[in-house]
Amino acid sequence: MSELNGQPKEVILKGVGVSPGVAVGPAYRVLTEDDRYVERDITEQEIPREIARFEEALIATRLQIHEIQMKVSEAIGQESASIFDAHLLVVDDRSFVEEVIRGLQDRRKNVETIMHMVTSRYADALSKVNDDYLRERVADVKDVARRVLRNLSGQNVSTLSSLQEPCIIVASDLAPSDTATMQRDNVIGMATDLGSRTSHTAIMARAMELPAVVGLHDASIQVAPGDTLLIDGNKGLLIINPTQERLERYGHIAEAQQTIRSELATLKDATAETLDGYRVTLAANIELPGDVDSVIEHGGMGVGLFRSEFLYLSTEHLPGEEEQTAAYEAVASRLAPDPVIIRTLDLGGDKFLSHLGTPQELNPFMGWRAIRFCLAQPEIFKTQLRAILRASRYDNVRIMYPMISNVDEVIKANKILEETKSDLRKEGIHFNEDIEVGIMVEVPSAALTADLMAPHVSFFSLGTNDLVQYTLAVDRVNERIAYLYDPTHPAIIKLIKNTIDIGHEHGIWVGICGEMAGNALMAPLLVGLGADEFSVSPTMLPIVKRVIRSIRYAQAEEVARTALEAVSGEEVMRACKSLVKKTAPELLELIE
Repeated sequence: MSELNGQPKEVILKGVGVSPGVAVGPAYRVLTEDDRYVERDITEQEIPREIARFEEALIATRLQIHEIQMKVSEAIGQESASIFDAHLLVVDDRSFVEEVIRGLQDRRKNVETIMHMVTSRYADALSKVNDDYLRERVADVKDVARRVLRNLSGQNVSTLSSLQEPCIIVASDLAPSDTATMQRDNVIGMATDLGSRTSHTAIMARAMELPAVVGLHDASIQVAPGDTLLIDGNKGLLIINPTQERLERYGHIAEAQQTIRSELATLKDATAETLDGYRVTLAANIELPGDVDSVIEHGGMGVGLFRSEFLYLSTEHLPGEEEQTAAYEAVASRLAPDPVIIRTLDLGGDKFLSHLGTPQELNPFMGWRAIRFCLAQPEIFKTQLRAILRASRYDNVRIMYPMISNVDEVIKANKILEETKSDLRKEGIHFNEDIEVGIMVEVPSAALTADLMAPHVSFFSLGTNDLVQYTLAVDRVNERIAYLYDPTHPAIIKLIKNTIDIGHEHGIWVGICGEMAGNALMAPLLVGLGADEFSVSPTMLPIVKRVIRSIRYAQAEEVARTALEAVSGEEVMRACKSLVKKTAPELLELIE
């Protein structure tokens, strides 16, 4: 950063505020492999040392790939493990190795620089070949290159699991595996170049009660080690090296907001009920068993969405039946008799396990993920179902299948569930025979054929994040088209209303577990549309509850009628904001 009068110059970056609050602290920049090395010249005498480093890194990479193959083979079979054969071919390719060595001798640059040049050339050449198989090898080449570069650096790229002091994380983007292993106690805020309100970083920041700003474009480049950062998750600002005057002004704002939050905290044990007695269930979304503390602290009536894949992302192995059972029972026992809805494994999209060897796809959000993955890997699916059923002895556990697109998937999943129940009966293991089973309605085809799904399930839960993404053809993690991501689009309102009405016609309850439910401005709209349950990030529970307790059901119905007749999302949001401004004006600054 440039300096002014001996002081670092203040720089203000504008992004999208996705988790409220203000934090001040030192920057911790998450580096990628490309950031890890610096191009430098080497002498002729250094060439043998660079070759030796390269060969040692290749050996370490080969051992790592073999170890991953063994784990995958043990978990899901040799056929799936063979996907790593292509990675080994790259490591053992003598022409590739010799080209790197020639580059060292000819260009006299460090081995990281030469590695990057050679692999980029290989990947570029393969991507232009008129052969599907060879084009698919581009991902293998890049993955191996990342592993070799990581071994050359002698350390992992991300060290978020061992942060030593409180800091604000700055990154181009954060993968679920990053946040799953993050040393949370020392993270006070998050800022990323990419992302939107429904990106993984945004969801996790709200769950962790951390101020966060995404869509900053080049923050990871502008921020330097040692910079002091001020993050404003309300206004979507990241301020690099803020002035003393600005720090003092923000101190006063933080005090005023804390006063409102303290008042909201008094609602912990109150019901989510309108002024005229219409009550909804207000539950929480969680990722790991430790999140239950926040659910209890903020007054959640159970868990409406337990994202079970984070049990897989937070470890280097596939969690077994005992490990999963312990995790589910830990949550169920603490929250009983309130319900705990466990979503079955939802890997894919932006959540991957390197040790599962899932293939890279051009469009992972519409690919081999969620229920599709589970039905194709019944042994992994059954292990999880056994664990959930064993935890159901507390009688408050429910099962929910993600990304259902047709009724056949529900029938197949239920068949595997019945087979699993039969196995447990034979083994004399107790479980809840009448465990409720529901589906996530997050694909337009599921919303439009809800009448076909209803006879096979006990409840629907609308996953609005993906429902908006798939209905409007908007990548929800692409900040360039974030303006098109509109949860109040007339098409979304109609799909939600159709799903709720059909659910009620069939005598089943319908919840909302997407980020739409956590937006307090939209609470009256969802109440008016007839939602029975909201499941939101624990930190959003008090403010959503306060808005619901400030309105009458008749007012919510009027907002819903307006929404169903609206021609644009803006018109719907104006109606929502108008009602909240009228009934709970003191909350607007926190909500917006």
